[in-house]
Amino acid sequence: MTVVTKRSSMTFFSDPTDIMSHRVRMVLHEKGVTVEIVDCDPENVPDEVRELNPYGKLPTLVDRDLSLFEANVMMEYLDERFPHPPLLPVYPVARANSRQMITRIDREWTALARVILKEKTGKRVDTARKALRDSVIATNAIFEEKPYFMSDDFSLVDCAVAPILWRSNLLGLDLPAKSTVAIREYGERVFGRECFQLSMSEVEAEMRD
Repeated sequence: MTVVTKRSSMTFFSDPTDIMSHRVRMVLHEKGVTVEIVDCDPENVPDEVRELNPYGKLPTLVDRDLSLFEANVMMEYLDERFPHPPLLPVYPVARANSRQMITRIDREWTALARVILKEKTGKRVDTARKALRDSVIATNAIFEEKPYFMSDDFSLVDCAVAPILWRSNLLGLDLPAKSTVAIREYGERVFGRECFQLSMSEVEAEMRD
């Protein structure tokens, strides 16, 4: 947390292509938060972001005199700051399980996706793509159990999962139709939500064309 010059409204400095920025935008729109979303070039981050964020990177969320620079912290802050609709379970054990699941998604999916998107070609990319593809396919049974990811209700976990699945074609995952029926149905369900539709940048909206 960094103390910064007080702003009159919430501002979200976002990378329009980034998975982590996308998940925060989903939360903002699910909550109906009045926010100024500023799309930034990650290769040319504005000086204002460098002043607000000690790492000088995106995404960065500013709410009056508060500056946040870690996407998962932003999501939980927004869930507490704007409690309706709730995106984490009420009970401590369930909340802990949700947090742990997001951590697993980041370690097992997001990290691999970043290698593919950043490096584009090469042995490391091929290895990451196969590992991510196999991991996603292996979760099909989980998607069969509940309408949302291990839950009857839309949650922060879905905000972490959906941006990766949306990029499945861009990532070159080539998911087999027969063994990913539940994943595809889940995708249609989440991608059709208003918060997801509103969350997409112009670049993201074209990723599945």
